[in-house]
Amino acid sequence: MCKEDDAPDPVINTCNGFYCDAFQPNKPYKPTIWTEAWSGWFSDFGGPLHHRPAEDLAFAVARFIQKGGSFVNYYMYHGGTNFGRTAGGPFITTSYDYDAPVDEYGLIRQPKYGHLKELHKAVKMCERALVSADPVVTSLGNFQQAHTYTSESGDCAAFLSNYDTESAARVLFNNMHYNLPPWSISILPDCRNVVFNTAKVGVQTSQMQMLPTNTKMLSWEAYDEDTSALDDSLMISANGLLEQINVTRDASDYLWYITSVDIGSSESFLRGGELPTLIVQSTGHAVHIFINGQLSGSAFGTRENRRFTFTGKVNLRAGTNKIALLSVAVGLPNVGGHFETWNTGILGPVALHGLDQGKRDLSWQKWTYQVGLKGEAMNLDSPNGILSLEWMEGSLAAQTQQPLRWHKAYFDAPEGDEPLALDMESMGKGQIWINGQSIGRYWTAYAHGDCSGCSYSGTFRPTKCQLGCGQPTQKWYHVPRSWLKPTQNLLVLFEELGGDPSKISLVKRSVSTVCAEISEYHPNIKNWQIESYGKTEEFHRPKVHLHCSPGQAISSIKFASFGTPLGTCGSYQQGPCHAPTSYDILEKRCVGKQRCAVTISNSNFGHDPCPNVLKRLSVEAVCAPMTSTTAQPG
Repeated sequence: MCKEDDAPDPVINTCNGFYCDAFQPNKPYKPTIWTEAWSGWFSDFGGPLHHRPAEDLAFAVARFIQKGGSFVNYYMYHGGTNFGRTAGGPFITTSYDYDAPVDEYGLIRQPKYGHLKELHKAVKMCERALVSADPVVTSLGNFQQAHTYTSESGDCAAFLSNYDTESAARVLFNNMHYNLPPWSISILPDCRNVVFNTAKVGVQTSQMQMLPTNTKMLSWEAYDEDTSALDDSLMISANGLLEQINVTRDASDYLWYITSVDIGSSESFLRGGELPTLIVQSTGHAVHIFINGQLSGSAFGTRENRRFTFTGKVNLRAGTNKIALLSVAVGLPNVGGHFETWNTGILGPVALHGLDQGKRDLSWQKWTYQVGLKGEAMNLDSPNGILSLEWMEGSLAAQTQQPLRWHKAYFDAPEGDEPLALDMESMGKGQIWINGQSIGRYWTAYAHGDCSGCSYSGTFRPTKCQLGCGQPTQKWYHVPRSWLKPTQNLLVLFEELGGDPSKISLVKRSVSTVCAEISEYHPNIKNWQIESYGKTEEFHRPKVHLHCSPGQAISSIKFASFGTPLGTCGSYQQGPCHAPTSYDILEKRCVGKQRCAVTISNSNFGHDPCPNVLKRLSVEAVCAPMTSTTAQPG
């Protein structure tokens, strides 16, 4: 049972978090279990994306194992998609990619996946010692420690840690010197040879891209929700404002709150005075205000502040005015206690200000309620439901960007097997269906946050390594290929605000470039065989491994430098030391192949470009679809 310190026997209390090395179960005979090691963080509409560096995640897991942790489970190992209306939060995006080692689309996220795989391999090599004893902890400096495990049969494993967030440390352990980067742990399965360091990433970095497909969206048509003819038979009435989920029972995200206001013909705003102001207080999560059938304005909450207030001038006329408030839920609560105390919808006050007699409170007058949209009741999202009414031809509809509009089009499935997504950047807010299956909620809300950079060292929290500020939090929506037919797939969307559906496109996700960067003495699992203890052993030089996705090959080498290159993936530059043969060697070994490996040694690059300097090889390669002419066996 996670996060429950007083779990009674025989229940084992466990830890969830970014780090769990400080956790101890409530009885000494219970194993130390980490039920959720958070590999990243979820995103919410209007917020940034969160990146948890692979170096820090590996450091967190190594810290837990070195202290004697028994079991680690990653949350998430494979990101996913909140299809339908399953996203919680509220305000959590349809994408639940989570920066996980396997991404939302089922593709491997490098370097996180490969770096954790190497960590697991290194921990597995320590297994006999780890399960035989508790660690002996010795100090190696102010922020440095050794955790040593020994078994009676002579197994020995050690973890050397450096908690300093700024500085590398040179430590003495068992009469040998070891260099530890900041905020890192080295794993020594024989208490002698380092096979892994959490801060030294030896696997490639893959950069993903969304590429256009040849698929066209055909014959757009539209249907407008009729806001003036709401169906009286489906309505309930009450004096005062009702909580939304109690009325909808989550049958729909949408609930209409409808009332009327009589305005006398002598009101001064009717004769050129200032228009009255409508104030609507909502407990969440969004509201669209319609006055006499016309959209007068919208307002939205956020995940931090679900409650919000709409304030806007409203154009009323003499006589009876119909005020219809469309309240929209964006997910049910998904974490916390006492969900029955959470409110959604418009609980007031709702008031008009600026009439001749001052303020008029509408909160306690008669309100009429309708659950859901007319289009939902008619099943417009399904292939059969769309036949039940006359749709408007798309080019006609495009002349006005109308709120509360249904759109539909047809498309054929693209060739290939890359994962697919819809690019929805041209739209506002709503929901999407394909062949009657819900892709989920979409919302082109722009991300606010602090995207000023990211260091792997230091305690991670979701505010730390943010990405995508100023962009829509989510513009791509995952379309499973298994939901598609070869031809005539029906795309239906409901748009709350207005948007241009003709700019919606189907894209495919694939690796665009791969980078790797490895130094001459990178820790290497091959360098340790238990039999070679005490013998002079051959040093296995590290290798750079590059591989593209299945069906792709390396088409060109964008950057290669053996020496002292600068920069990071996507922005490498030559440093003061550079072997001129770098490009030739990489092109010869890699171009035209799906995968390749190059050993990091002076002999491989002709001669030593700068003696007595620690060198490394940095490479950036471009991946492209294989053609019959480029394909060679890897």
